[in-house]
Amino acid sequence: MKWYLDALKKYAQFDGRSRRQEYWMFRLFSVLFMFTALVIDFLIAMLADIPLFIFTPLYILAIILPSIAITVRRLHDTNNSGWMFLVGFIPFVGGIWLLVLEVTEGTHGPNDYGEDPKEIRELIQSH
Repeated sequence: MKWYLDALKKYAQFDGRSRRQEYWMFRLFSVLFMFTALVIDFLIAMLADIPLFIFTPLYILAIILPSIAITVRRLHDTNNSGWMFLVGFIPFVGGIWLLVLEVTEGTHGPNDYGEDPKEIRELIQSH
C-alpha cells in the first residue's frame, strides 16, 4: 500500500525514475481498487435495479494522471523517453512492447533521467 500512496503523492511528477517494484505495486493496488469499485457499482445496480455505474468511472478518472506519470517514470528507469508511452497505443505490438519495457530492469547507476532509485533506497536503508 505504501508504494501506491507514494505514487499518488507524485501524481504529476513526470521527471525522475521509478523502480519496477514501485510500478507493479501501484498497478496491483490499482486493479484491486478498480475491482472493488466494480463490485460496489454492481451491488448498487442490483439493489437499486438501475444500471448506474458511478464509482468505477470516477476511480478511472482519478487514477489516469498518476498512472501516466508512473509509467513515464518507469520508462525513464530503463533510459527511455516518456514519449515511448505512446507506443502502447499501437494495436497489438504496442502493448506488448510497452509491457516488455515495464518489466525490464532499470539501468544501473545514473542515466539521462536521474539517479538510480534502487541505489538511493539501498543507501538510505544502510544508514
